[in-house]
Amino acid sequence: MPNVQLHRFKTIGEFHKFRRLPKPEHPLISVINLEDVKELPGGELSMVKDFYSIALKRNFNAKIKYGQQHYDFDDGIMFFMSPGQVLRIEVEKDTQSKQSGWMLLIHPDFLWNTTLAKTIKQYEYFNYAVHEALLVSEKEETIIAGIMQGIQHEYHANIDKFSQDIIIAQVELLLNYSDRFYNRQFITRKISNHQLLDRLEDTLTAYFNSSALATRGLPTVAYIAETLNVSPGYLSGSLKTLTGKSTQQHLHDSLIELAKEKLSTTGLSVSEIAYQLGFEHPQSFSKLFKTKTKVSPLEFRQSFN
Repeated sequence: MPNVQLHRFKTIGEFHKFRRLPKPEHPLISVINLEDVKELPGGELSMVKDFYSIALKRNFNAKIKYGQQHYDFDDGIMFFMSPGQVLRIEVEKDTQSKQSGWMLLIHPDFLWNTTLAKTIKQYEYFNYAVHEALLVSEKEETIIAGIMQGIQHEYHANIDKFSQDIIIAQVELLLNYSDRFYNRQFITRKISNHQLLDRLEDTLTAYFNSSALATRGLPTVAYIAETLNVSPGYLSGSLKTLTGKSTQQHLHDSLIELAKEKLSTTGLSVSEIAYQLGFEHPQSFSKLFKTKTKVSPLEFRQSFN
């Protein structure tokens, strides 16, 4: 694969210049109507922005690769990027479609001395891979577009001492609505989520049946998420929707089920089982087992005699 040039944008102004847009009216925030953006030339490019990007796009003449996945913007799609994340765009040639939608750019410096400076990092969707982008209905798209228009109105107005607070309040409203819509998406995508759960079980079974458990210990949440090609936040959100448990709780429960199997069907000692399950100290295994089952490993084994 040929090398693709990486474009890094430290300021919103640099991004505006690259996309042949007028200079932003504020150096730290911008609202862009995508109908005003010039089409990108055909080919591939990669970019990194040192600011937050929230986009609602439709009929985008390109494929986006974010993380390891591609996404086509035929329907109303939202996706969210944090500063420093790499985005690769594969622009389709000879397309006749006209993109539409909005893009909100926020430099972290705009959030100084506001509660959003900390809370924005709590919205898990800023870490999602692009195939986890938010699919919005027409009604939801209307709500989002309305908030974007409100931000844009304030953005174009004369800057005064109230401007930042008003814009921040509207950005928080946008993020909270997006959180609601993501939760709806988790619920309505039960088939996809069940498939993810099946893949998780297959991954854990393969890991437990190999020597990895004894040599490397319980797999980390990050390892499992990477194996499934999703983010840790997406995996956790899906599991909580389906099972009410976090990924870590699911891993521990699966480990305890394996421990029960060994305790009830083998003559291995508790210490031997603990070492096979990746525990350096049998006491740690016994403590976890009792926390999960309310009985010690020995008491569990004796219940079968």
